[in-house]
Amino acid sequence: MTICTIGYEGLDIQAFLSLLIKHGVRTVVDIRELPLSRKPGFSKRGLSDILADSGLDYVHMVQLGCPKEVRDRYKKNGSWKQYTKGFLQYLDEQGDALEELAAAAAESRCALLCFEADYTRCHRSFVADALHERFDIDVQHIDVAEAKKGKPGRQLAAAA
Repeated sequence: MTICTIGYEGLDIQAFLSLLIKHGVRTVVDIRELPLSRKPGFSKRGLSDILADSGLDYVHMVQLGCPKEVRDRYKKNGSWKQYTKGFLQYLDEQGDALEELAAAAAESRCALLCFEADYTRCHRSFVADALHERFDIDVQHIDVAEAKKGKPGRQLAAAA
């Protein structure tokens, strides 16, 4: 059994959907504490509707979102070490949510969703690691750069 992770930073909704489909994802598990976005299509209601129209399921697991206190401390001091420590302490208390997520992953190919393109700088990597350690679930981090391969770059006119 494998669970995927994906961030939508730098993607539009179509590129995001293409990556989900390419990787066989059937259920998007949104682990943002607040599932809101300024990017069109990535707030909870809009995303849920778009996924449903594409035949995919949407689940919001607020319990696996990073708590506001941890995020605020990181914004203030910029310490990834302290962020990691704070989130892992919180995650240790979320055993029921992790069990629920593991059960969902056994039923459907799931992708953990958050914003950051780089999973190494996102709490979803810690959630995925916990699933691997506790339930022996393999993890696949979807690289958003895949969506950009083959896209033509912007053409700049040469000065004459």
